[in-house]
Amino acid sequence: MRKKVMIIGGGASGLTAAIASARAGADVMVLEHMDRVGKKILSTGNGRCNLTNLTMDASCYRSDNPDFPMKILDRYSIWETLTLFEDLGIITKSKNGYIYPNSEQASAVLDTLRLETARLNVTVITNCNIQKLYKKDGSFFAETDQMNVQADAVILATGSKAAPHTGSDGSGYELAKRFGHHIIRPLPALVQLRCAEKHFRELAGIRCEARITLAVGEQILAEDQGELQLTDYGLSGIPTMQVSRYAAVALAEGKRVTAYLDFLPSQSYEETEKFLSQRVEKMGCRTAGDLLIGVLNKKLVGLLLKLAKIPANCPVSEVEETAWSRLFALIKAFRANVTATNSFDQAQVCRGGVDTREVSPRTLESRIVSGLYLVGELLDVDGICGGYNLQWAWSTGMIAGAEAGRDCV
Repeated sequence: MRKKVMIIGGGASGLTAAIASARAGADVMVLEHMDRVGKKILSTGNGRCNLTNLTMDASCYRSDNPDFPMKILDRYSIWETLTLFEDLGIITKSKNGYIYPNSEQASAVLDTLRLETARLNVTVITNCNIQKLYKKDGSFFAETDQMNVQADAVILATGSKAAPHTGSDGSGYELAKRFGHHIIRPLPALVQLRCAEKHFRELAGIRCEARITLAVGEQILAEDQGELQLTDYGLSGIPTMQVSRYAAVALAEGKRVTAYLDFLPSQSYEETEKFLSQRVEKMGCRTAGDLLIGVLNKKLVGLLLKLAKIPANCPVSEVEETAWSRLFALIKAFRANVTATNSFDQAQVCRGGVDTREVSPRTLESRIVSGLYLVGELLDVDGICGGYNLQWAWSTGMIAGAEAGRDCV
């Protein structure tokens, strides 16, 4: 008799879990509450699907149990992932270590996963909402709005609360809690930051190379560098998203979070001061408003001058030394008071989820309920931008799927 595996959630981790379970010989059913599987895959990498990344180490993942992620990723690594998709027919290419399908179409990745589940005779039920899930006499039972399902093993692949329009509505947390698991508070991650200062309205639309440093008082929480985007409400862009989960946690704890922006990150403070002082000396015939043409965005320069109390039409030669010092400080440490993150609607992933100390780092089986497996974004693991969260989905899905489907009953 073939083992019956029920997978709740048809996203990246759920589909790979289905493939692994079916390949192990199990009779597999996927229950998805959306009208189709894999909706979130379609939005990854701006529709190009950044599958994974050639740089893979512990610094790429965050968790309250920091040793857990790499124990999983060492078991099912990027190389197994590349082999998986090559076998499914996807040719990949690297862009500075960021791995994409050669077609740069996320739909191609989803199509190959769907084709493989069909080939393996995986049953996929969409528009299926779980009303009750429990274990009794060694078997799992799911009562849904369409049917009742019995299984020997269950894989929870429901996702987090991020991007709920793709199906991640947080329902998996409640299912896990009913089985006795603890949930570390989910908060938006890989998300934009909202700031108190009204002058951000003047900066909306600016993109610039910058370094962002988050701090609570004197304590630095995180920092990152890259193309920053300034919006009417605050900060966006990859560097902002990389550090956002630390802001979310601190704000949830009632702390005051400050972001410091360095608009000339390739130079130290001393180098910047020397560079600008030489420019002042060389271009004394210009106005202050024209001094930084070609150095920083013109709208940004206008605001920096205003905050430094330097009239834009004032000749450079007439600006006081103390005013230049104020301007240099603003360029290297522009301060913004972070008041909130954007909502789960705009977040790519969540910080928090099922406490991984309650999950086996070898099999992803629950330490509380045998036969229950937890994968993907449902767990308290979040990766940085660059294909890391999809790699987490592939790795956890393939490991749990193989383990859940392995033994016959």
